[in-house]
Amino acid sequence: MKNIGLYFGSFNPIHNGHLAVAEFFATKTHLNEVWLVVSPHSPFKSNSELAPETDRLKMVALAIADKPNIKASDFEFLLPKPSYTCNTLRSLSAAYPNDQFTILLGEDNKHTFHLWKDYLWILENYTIRFFPRQQHSIEGHYIDWEKYDAHIIDAPRIKISSTQIRENISLGKSNQGLVPTKILDFISKNHLYTKI
Repeated sequence: MKNIGLYFGSFNPIHNGHLAVAEFFATKTHLNEVWLVVSPHSPFKSNSELAPETDRLKMVALAIADKPNIKASDFEFLLPKPSYTCNTLRSLSAAYPNDQFTILLGEDNKHTFHLWKDYLWILENYTIRFFPRQQHSIEGHYIDWEKYDAHIIDAPRIKISSTQIRENISLGKSNQGLVPTKILDFISKNHLYTKI
C-alpha cells in the first residue's frame, strides 16, 4: 500500500511555488508519492483563461521530470467536467483500492470548503493536509475542523501567483525565478498566455 498525496490544481502554469510544496510533501512527510492532478476545468474557475489541458499536463511533466516520487496525473481528463473533487476521489479509490490518498490544499480553501460538492463525505473519508498561503490564515467558519483529520502543515509558503505570471507574459515582463526555465521555454514556444 502506498500513501499518495493528491495536489489538485489548474497549474496554469505550474511554477516554483507549486514545486516547492510538492517537493516538501514528497520528501518531508509520510507520503510515498505526490500526484499533481491537473484539473481540466475547475467549477470555481473560468475556462477562458486556461491554457489547453494537454499543454498544462506537459508543463507539469516537464517540471517534475527529475523528481521520481512526484507524478503528473491526467486522471481527471477522462472524468465528466467540471472536475468535482468528490467524483475524482471516488474514481481514484476504485481504481487504486490498495492505496491511501491524502488531499493537499492551500489553507485558503478552508474558507470555501463548505461549498464543495459532497464536502462532508470528503471530510469523513479522506485525510486533508493544508499548506499555508501567502495571505493570513483563513479559518473556515462553517466547518468544525477539529472533528476531522484535516490539519495545517508547516510547508513552504507559496508567494507566487499563476495569475501574476500570466499577466507578466502578456505584458512581456520577465518571470525568471518564478517558473522553471524549461517551462518558460515551453510557454514561449507554444505562444501560451500572450493574450489574457
